[in-house]
Amino acid sequence: MSSLASAEDRRFVRETGIERAVADLAEPVLDELGFRLVRVKISGRDGGTVQIMAERPDGTMSVDDCATISRRLSPVLDAYDPMPGTYRLEISSPGIDRPLVRPSDFALWAGHNAKIELKEPVDGRKRFKGTIEDVVEDEVHLKIELEGSAEPVIIGLPFSLIGEAKLVADLDGLRSDLSGGKAAQ
Repeated sequence: MSSLASAEDRRFVRETGIERAVADLAEPVLDELGFRLVRVKISGRDGGTVQIMAERPDGTMSVDDCATISRRLSPVLDAYDPMPGTYRLEISSPGIDRPLVRPSDFALWAGHNAKIELKEPVDGRKRFKGTIEDVVEDEVHLKIELEGSAEPVIIGLPFSLIGEAKLVADLDGLRSDLSGGKAAQ
C-alpha cells in the first residue's frame, strides 16, 4: 500500500497477473514522486502497450508529470522485466471517464454519474449506473432508477464487492464548458 494513501483510502481494485507485477513495481516509484497509482492496463495495441494511469493526490496530472514518471519508471521495469517481449510504456492521467478505484474518488465525484460493476451479483444484478450520492464507511451510495419505482432510490454498494467503476462522461456539460457556458446550437 502506498504511504500516500491511508488504510481507509487504499485502492480496492487490484490488478492480477502481469498487470499486478507491474503495479507492484510502479507503486513505490509513483509514491516516491508524489503520485498515486490509478490503474495498470496491458494491451496488445501497437505491438504491446503497458498503460500506467496515475495522478497527484489532488487529482492533477500534467504532461511534464507523465514524462517524469516515465523517466523514473522505465529503468525499474527494464531491470525487473515483468513483461515478456517488447512493449511501449504509456503514462497517462485518468481522463474524463476516469476509473474510480479509491473511496476518496467517489467522495470527490459525488453528484456525478458512474457505472459500477460488482464482482458478484446483489439481488441478481451486477451492473449499476447512477449518481454518486456519498461515501459512508465502507460503501458508496448511488442514486439509481429502479424498474417499477416511481422515484430514484439510493442503494449502498460495498467497496469490497466493486470489481470496476468509472465516471460516465457528461458530454453535454463538457460541450457547455468548452463553449464558455453557451448552450449547444
